[in-house]
Amino acid sequence: MQDGSQRGRSKQRRLFDRLHGLGPERARAALGLEAEEARDAGALGFLARILVQATLPHRRTAEHEFERSNGHFSLHLHAPPSLGLPYGSYPRLVLAWLNTEAVRTRSRHLHLGRTFTSFMAKLGLPPVTGKRGTAVRLRGQLHRLFSTSIRCSYGGEEDGHAGGHGYMLAHEHELWWSPRDPGRGVSWSSSVTLSTDFYEEIVRHAVPVDLRALRFLKRSALALDIYAWLTYRLSYLSRPLVIPWAALEDQFGADYARPRDFRRSFREHLVDVVQVYPGARVKPSEEGLTLAPSRSHVRGARRRS
Repeated sequence: MQDGSQRGRSKQRRLFDRLHGLGPERARAALGLEAEEARDAGALGFLARILVQATLPHRRTAEHEFERSNGHFSLHLHAPPSLGLPYGSYPRLVLAWLNTEAVRTRSRHLHLGRTFTSFMAKLGLPPVTGKRGTAVRLRGQLHRLFSTSIRCSYGGEEDGHAGGHGYMLAHEHELWWSPRDPGRGVSWSSSVTLSTDFYEEIVRHAVPVDLRALRFLKRSALALDIYAWLTYRLSYLSRPLVIPWAALEDQFGADYARPRDFRRSFREHLVDVVQVYPGARVKPSEEGLTLAPSRSHVRGARRRS
């Protein structure tokens, strides 16, 4: 009979085997990536670099302030206490759509549509009504997200330089939809006008992603974060690099109770990410995550940085 440590090692071994036993052709076929690249399939999307380097909460929190760090970069979020912070996968899908539209249209003012159903379809979400349905949850997350302010800080006390910049994500937003009847058209189109600073950050430093991959991973906020970060980080990695678990937890897992819980969750979701990005040369170990130079997941798209 295996003891707890042996069972743990066996589980890690199975995860490792799944991670590195996937054939690229099989994995890419799961999303139709085998036939068409993102641009050719109309699935080329973008994310703001500052929200790839560090990200939103994964779960609901009673706090209205939140901070994550990635090396010398820190991201601080502030939301009205009456609303709370955006969290989970829905705001991440919305940000991908907003960023992509801003880059595509070169406009701060984005029309969301006259029906909630049509907007949800753009995110790959079914229009389910009811107290716990997708429509109610997404409507709430949109209001939270558009009401949140962002502060980015660089450097630290030990460095010769420190700086930062603040953004309101949205200058203004109007949501006219009823989550009780998401298919009903309204007289006015729901819209959001991005703040000038956030809009300029998006178009100057946009990270290319495959929107099909985001839809495949949409059930997990952590999987979405890992995918976006690997797509960005591996696009310019020049030599192998080991990132310790503690650093990864600071960046991705600030709301996990125990370090081992974060490591287990990260490993499990990394398996899903590699299914959509089989070219990612990554290897988890006891020390952390080893990254090796890899071909960018979104080929043919110029990385904006």
